[in-house]
Amino acid sequence: MSMWIVWLVVVILLVVIEAMTVNLVTIWFIISGIVTVFLSFFLNDLISQLAIFVLLGILLMILTKPVIEEMKKNKEEKLNLERIIGMEGVVIKEIKKNVIGEVKVDGKTWSAIADKKIPVDSDIVVEEIRGVKLVVSKVKKSKK
Repeated sequence: MSMWIVWLVVVILLVVIEAMTVNLVTIWFIISGIVTVFLSFFLNDLISQLAIFVLLGILLMILTKPVIEEMKKNKEEKLNLERIIGMEGVVIKEIKKNVIGEVKVDGKTWSAIADKKIPVDSDIVVEEIRGVKLVVSKVKKSKK
Protein backbone atom coordinates (compact mmCIF):
# COMPACT_ATOMS: atom_id res chain seq x y z
CA MET A 1 0.00 0.00 0.00
CA SER A 2 1.37 3.41 -0.90
CA MET A 3 2.09 5.80 1.96
CA TRP A 4 -0.04 8.55 0.47
CA ILE A 5 -3.10 6.31 0.85
CA VAL A 6 -2.26 5.72 4.52
CA TRP A 7 -1.92 9.46 5.11
CA LEU A 8 -5.17 10.11 3.23
CA VAL A 9 -6.95 7.61 5.51
CA VAL A 10 -5.43 9.40 8.54
CA VAL A 11 -6.70 12.76 7.25
CA ILE A 12 -10.19 11.33 6.65
CA LEU A 13 -10.30 9.88 10.18
CA LEU A 14 -9.20 13.21 11.63
CA VAL A 15 -11.91 15.01 9.64
CA VAL A 16 -14.51 12.61 11.06
CA ILE A 17 -13.21 13.22 14.59
CA GLU A 18 -13.28 16.99 14.05
CA ALA A 19 -16.83 16.80 12.68
CA MET A 20 -17.93 14.91 15.79
CA THR A 21 -16.29 17.31 18.26
CA VAL A 22 -16.58 20.72 16.50
CA ASN A 23 -14.11 22.17 19.01
CA LEU A 24 -11.06 22.51 16.74
CA VAL A 25 -9.46 19.46 18.32
CA THR A 26 -7.77 17.95 15.26
CA ILE A 27 -7.88 20.74 12.67
CA TRP A 28 -4.14 21.39 12.89
CA PHE A 29 -3.33 17.74 12.30
CA ILE A 30 -5.76 17.60 9.40
CA ILE A 31 -3.74 20.36 7.74
CA SER A 32 -0.43 18.71 8.56
CA GLY A 33 -1.85 15.40 7.27
CA ILE A 34 -2.76 17.00 3.94
CA VAL A 35 0.77 18.41 3.66
CA THR A 36 2.17 14.97 4.51
CA VAL A 37 0.01 13.32 1.81
CA PHE A 38 1.68 15.51 -0.81
CA LEU A 39 5.15 15.09 0.69
CA SER A 40 4.75 11.30 0.67
CA PHE A 41 5.07 11.43 -3.13
CA PHE A 42 8.60 12.80 -2.70
CA LEU A 43 9.72 11.32 0.64
CA ASN A 44 9.72 7.55 1.03
CA ASP A 45 10.99 7.55 4.62
CA LEU A 46 8.14 6.86 7.07
CA ILE A 47 10.03 8.41 10.01
CA SER A 48 10.51 11.68 8.09
CA GLN A 49 6.84 11.75 7.09
CA LEU A 50 5.72 11.05 10.66
CA ALA A 51 8.05 13.74 12.03
CA ILE A 52 6.72 16.31 9.54
CA PHE A 53 3.13 15.34 10.38
CA VAL A 54 3.61 15.67 14.16
CA LEU A 55 5.89 18.72 14.17
CA LEU A 56 3.81 20.66 11.63
CA GLY A 57 0.61 19.84 13.55
CA ILE A 58 2.11 21.04 16.83
CA LEU A 59 3.58 24.15 15.19
CA LEU A 60 0.23 25.04 13.60
CA MET A 61 -1.51 24.53 16.94
CA ILE A 62 0.96 26.76 18.78
CA LEU A 63 0.80 29.51 16.15
CA THR A 64 -2.95 29.60 15.47
CA LYS A 65 -4.72 28.51 18.65
CA PRO A 66 -4.35 31.89 20.44
CA VAL A 67 -5.67 33.70 17.37
CA ILE A 68 -8.65 31.36 17.05
CA GLU A 69 -9.42 31.61 20.78
CA GLU A 70 -9.40 35.41 20.51
CA MET A 71 -11.76 35.26 17.52
CA LYS A 72 -14.13 32.96 19.43
CA LYS A 73 -14.06 35.28 22.44
CA ASN A 74 -14.89 38.33 20.30
CA LYS A 75 -17.93 36.54 18.87
CA GLU A 76 -19.46 36.06 22.32
CA GLU A 77 -21.62 39.16 22.35
CA LYS A 78 -24.34 39.87 24.82
CA LEU A 79 -27.85 39.00 23.73
CA ASN A 80 -30.31 41.86 23.27
CA LEU A 81 -31.83 41.10 26.64
CA GLU A 82 -28.50 41.07 28.45
CA ARG A 83 -27.37 44.19 26.65
CA ILE A 84 -30.23 46.33 27.95
CA ILE A 85 -29.58 45.68 31.64
CA GLY A 86 -28.56 49.03 33.08
CA MET A 87 -30.10 51.03 30.21
CA GLU A 88 -32.60 53.76 30.89
CA GLY A 89 -36.01 54.07 29.29
CA VAL A 90 -39.47 55.52 29.79
CA VAL A 91 -42.78 54.03 30.97
CA ILE A 92 -45.42 54.00 28.20
CA LYS A 93 -48.05 51.96 30.08
CA GLU A 94 -48.32 52.39 33.83
CA ILE A 95 -46.63 49.72 35.94
CA LYS A 96 -48.35 48.75 39.17
CA LYS A 97 -46.99 46.45 41.84
CA ASN A 98 -47.25 42.90 40.47
CA VAL A 99 -49.08 44.16 37.34
CA ILE A 100 -47.31 44.17 33.99
CA GLY A 101 -46.81 47.52 32.29
CA GLU A 102 -44.79 48.60 29.25
CA VAL A 103 -41.56 50.51 28.83
CA LYS A 104 -39.60 51.79 25.88
CA VAL A 105 -35.90 50.95 26.11
CA ASP A 106 -33.38 51.22 23.30
CA GLY A 107 -36.18 52.17 20.89
CA LYS A 108 -38.15 48.97 21.57
CA THR A 109 -41.26 48.30 23.62
CA TRP A 110 -40.91 45.76 26.43
CA SER A 111 -43.22 44.27 29.03
CA ALA A 112 -42.05 45.36 32.46
CA ILE A 113 -42.70 44.80 36.14
CA ALA A 114 -41.62 46.72 39.22
CA ASP A 115 -41.96 46.39 42.96
CA LYS A 116 -43.90 49.66 43.18
CA LYS A 117 -46.16 51.80 41.01
CA ILE A 118 -44.44 53.77 38.25
CA PRO A 119 -46.61 56.21 36.26
CA VAL A 120 -46.52 56.84 32.50
CA ASP A 121 -43.67 59.06 31.24
CA SER A 122 -41.46 58.21 34.24
CA ASP A 123 -37.81 57.50 33.57
CA ILE A 124 -36.76 53.98 34.49
CA VAL A 125 -33.64 51.85 34.56
CA VAL A 126 -33.57 48.14 33.71
CA GLU A 127 -32.45 46.16 36.75
CA GLU A 128 -32.80 42.58 35.51
CA ILE A 129 -34.74 40.24 33.26
CA ARG A 130 -37.23 37.62 34.41
CA GLY A 131 -38.44 35.42 31.60
CA VAL A 132 -39.48 37.87 28.89
CA LYS A 133 -40.22 40.77 31.23
CA LEU A 134 -37.91 43.53 32.31
CA VAL A 135 -37.63 44.30 35.99
CA VAL A 136 -37.34 48.07 36.24
CA SER A 137 -37.07 50.76 38.86
CA LYS A 138 -37.74 54.46 38.74
CA VAL A 139 -34.69 56.61 38.05
CA LYS A 140 -33.86 58.73 41.07
CA LYS A 141 -33.55 62.40 40.11
CA SER A 142 -30.50 64.05 41.64
CA LYS A 143 -31.02 67.40 43.34
CA LYS A 144 -28.77 70.23 42.28
